[in-house]
Amino acid sequence: MPMEEWRESGPVLRRLARDWIAEVESVIAGKRPVIEKLVTACLCEGHVLLEDKPGVGKTTMVQALAAASSLSFRRIQFTPDQLPGDITGGPVLNPQTMEMTYRPGPIMAQIVLADEINRASPKTQSALLEAMEERTVTTDGETRPLPHPFMLLATQNPLRHEGTYPLPEAQLDRFLFRLRIGYPAKEEEMELLERVRLARPIGRVKPVLGAGQLTAMQRAVRHVYVDHAIKRYIVELAEATRVHPDLELGLSPRGSIALMRGAQAAAWLDGRDFVIPDDVKGVAEPVMVHRLVPKRQAAGFGTDEWLAALLKRTPVPQAGRSLRGTGSGRTGAAWS
Repeated sequence: MPMEEWRESGPVLRRLARDWIAEVESVIAGKRPVIEKLVTACLCEGHVLLEDKPGVGKTTMVQALAAASSLSFRRIQFTPDQLPGDITGGPVLNPQTMEMTYRPGPIMAQIVLADEINRASPKTQSALLEAMEERTVTTDGETRPLPHPFMLLATQNPLRHEGTYPLPEAQLDRFLFRLRIGYPAKEEEMELLERVRLARPIGRVKPVLGAGQLTAMQRAVRHVYVDHAIKRYIVELAEATRVHPDLELGLSPRGSIALMRGAQAAAWLDGRDFVIPDDVKGVAEPVMVHRLVPKRQAAGFGTDEWLAALLKRTPVPQAGRSLRGTGSGRTGAAWS
């Protein structure tokens, strides 16, 4: 689609994205920032890990996100006795033809809820690696594409809970964001009680967009301009995590790409076709927090606090840099 058409359709698509956020918020009271991050991840074709205490609404939030769209949705309730084939599907005998045919697994949907993913064994967790990265599954020697768009939204309880297995670093790195929901404020919890008093709010959610519209949003996000200075800022943040003496693992190149993609989606939702430093800062914590692994001897290392300090001390690109090349005609825009 030509750039002019992207700009013309942008307001309509952004309005649909905001309607999507509002529908989810009608179920989960007082958690708009988290919902916005969840939608942001969907806009840049990323996967999300929701990690928090039981009962705060992780599963409900994903269900509401799916209900507010016309995308196909499947839920996988992970348990310790599951096998990889229970996720990906596999060959079964057709009694009519007496031939083996492929039976799709629950991964074959556009939005997949991997509920309590860390209750499955590492072998079963690893069945998701190919799906998350290549958007394909391989069973019985044959590779099959997943539906498009495809997003895996996983929930997990804190690792200190009994019967949980830590996700391997290679799988954690494939999640664009890790988000926490947290307990609601008192007034928000009172509003929640009123909403559920007579019926489940999720039953009143209406779909506001379809697969074609979401795909158009994702394409528009990829056209958001990222200046050379912004790319250098992202790389400097990543490099700071790789040389820190208390970190075993810093931000991978995949993590740098996630920072850029997330910033592009944040800028697009904000009505801009170019990225500013605040867009990067706004997605830095959910992009980076699950990718940084402290060394064993660094017992007092606080990842959240260190990331906040990193963002404060890393110089941002100077204000007033030219934004030529956006296709929007904007130049000399000030960065706040």
